Amino acid sequence: MAAAADLCRKPLRHAVLAATDPAKPDAPSLEQMAELQDCCLKLEVRSPAGERLPEEDLELELYRSGDDLHLTLAWAADPELPMLWQGRHPVWISSNGSRCERPGAGLPLEALARRLRALLRPEPPAPDLLKPDR
Repeated sequence: MAAAADLCRKPLRHAVLAATDPAKPDAPSLEQMAELQDCCLKLEVRSPAGERLPEEDLELELYRSGDDLHLTLAWAADPELPMLWQGRHPVWISSNGSRCERPGAGLPLEALARRLRALLRPEPPAPDLLKPDR
């Protein structure tokens, strides 16, 4: 997940932390996340030189709706900035809860959301090509 964020938000560097339990700062593994119904994470950001940039930190919430994976991405430092909801398509939501235009810094977040959905979406079962037709 951090690598996907690094790729989409160059030149920033990211660390993924669990946002739900401060006593357990390690993020769950991809296998554990596949089993979860809801997961809240924080993406902490550093400059390429290693300096912390808390104003760039993101909050990530992953949740299932039926068989589909949805996520939200929001800037942690400023709740007034719009939040990205990503299901089958991106939707930007303003702080008052209404739909709004993508902010200037929103394109990399949309790319990150698409990558995370692709990374975390359960794969459909592969057809068994070895079974003879009956």
